[in-house]
Amino acid sequence: MRIRTFRPDELDALIDLWRRCDLLRPWNDPAKDITRKLRQQPEGLLVGDEQGEVVASVMVGYDGHRGWLNYLAVCPRHRRRGHGRTLMAAAEAWLHERGCPKLNLQVRQGNHSARAFYHALGFQTDEVVSLGKRLEHDAPLLGR
Repeated sequence: MRIRTFRPDELDALIDLWRRCDLLRPWNDPAKDITRKLRQQPEGLLVGDEQGEVVASVMVGYDGHRGWLNYLAVCPRHRRRGHGRTLMAAAEAWLHERGCPKLNLQVRQGNHSARAFYHALGFQTDEVVSLGKRLEHDAPLLGR
C-alpha cells in the first residue's frame, strides 16, 4: 500500500470506503467533511492506494495545541495486513513534522475493536468527557 495525499477526483471512492467501514452517520455529510478538510490542511487527508484503488484513509489535523485524527478506515477486504498501523505511523509522522506534542482521537463508546486497536498502538484512555456543539447542521445523507 502506498500512502499519499487524497485527490479531489477520488471523492466518491473515499465516501464508499467510509461506507464499507461503517463510519458514516446521518448527521455528518461525508462530502462536506471532505470539502471542509480540503479548505483546511488538505495535505492531512491521506489515503492508502493499492494499484490505483483507495483502500484506506486517515484525516489528520493540528491546531497548534493538539493533533486530531478522524476517519481512519481500512477496506474490510484489506484488513489484517498492517494498513491501519501504517496509516497511523504516517499520521504521527505528519504531526511530528509540525511539532505536535500529543495526538487525540475519539472512538464511539461501543466500538470495542477500534478501542483495542488504538490501545495496542500505545493510546491510553484519557479521563475526559467529550463535548460537542454543531455550528452547522449537515443535511441528512440522501441516496448515498
